[in-house]
Amino acid sequence: MAVENVSVVFKLYCLTVMTLVAATYTVALRYTRTISSGDLYFSTTAVCLTEVIKLILSLGMLAKETGSLPRLKNAIQEHVFFSPKELLKLSVPSIVYAVQNNMAFVALSNLDAAVYQVTYQLKIPCTALCTVLMLNRSLGWLQWFSVFMLCGGVTLVQWKPAEATKVQHKLSEADLLYIFCVYFEKVLKSSDTSLWVRNIQMYLSGIVVTLIGVYVTDGEKVLEKGFFFGYTPWVCFVVFLASVGGLYTSVVVKYTDNIMKGFSAAAAIVLSTVASVILFGLQITITFSSGALLVCISIYLYGLPKQDTSKVGRQDTDRESKQKLITV
Repeated sequence: MAVENVSVVFKLYCLTVMTLVAATYTVALRYTRTISSGDLYFSTTAVCLTEVIKLILSLGMLAKETGSLPRLKNAIQEHVFFSPKELLKLSVPSIVYAVQNNMAFVALSNLDAAVYQVTYQLKIPCTALCTVLMLNRSLGWLQWFSVFMLCGGVTLVQWKPAEATKVQHKLSEADLLYIFCVYFEKVLKSSDTSLWVRNIQMYLSGIVVTLIGVYVTDGEKVLEKGFFFGYTPWVCFVVFLASVGGLYTSVVVKYTDNIMKGFSAAAAIVLSTVASVILFGLQITITFSSGALLVCISIYLYGLPKQDTSKVGRQDTDRESKQKLITV
């Protein structure tokens, strides 16, 4: 398996930027779907446009990485046009991400941004389990405890809002889809292929999938009113945040892991809550505050270093051996 060492500062930078982007994206998307005046845009076209922008940005990063146009051309030919199996392999997570991104628009059209952010973190237990099963990693007892504490916090947040019931099952489906995000991490880390090549392979599939989504869901309306119907500067800002967030997500998955990415997104809860109180008049209840606090504590607990039980076991064995010698 290919292992790439990067500095802690770089990892913290990526996680911080992704947290800020996640919080801003959630609040801005909620604003465009509920408060923003004017005609409502088609969410499927926004998801499709996001994939196109991410493909263009990835091509730019690959051009910078290769250093010349001939090398860029050779890389694209080798890994894209002459590698149908690799494209097929990356089509799995691209389909899942497309479905997940469309579900986000449905959820934020019905849920408050802060409630959405907290509930969305239910993907983390599923990710932790799949990381152990698919990537053969081990988690300490403190990490497992923090995962279940997070589930308890989410339960408290969702204790009261009955109006959110109709979309909660959609979020649960998105959590199940997160299995394939671990699959994407496995693909990235089991090969020496450039991160930007992998992104290009995935975004090409994503564009095809999202175009099919536009045709099936809003095809007639798009033909009648236009692809960019209802677009405002705020909508363009949401598309930009989704594009940048997608690229940072792939970088974080490459150099850290999906669970840390999930907990980074959980840190955005605080920012989303503050913005929801100011912009949307969210009423903070005791159950919401308690649940959000539990989620934040779980973030801290997960970040603690895993205890090396092997050393403790050896110390106990040495202590017992010395005791037997003393007894003799």
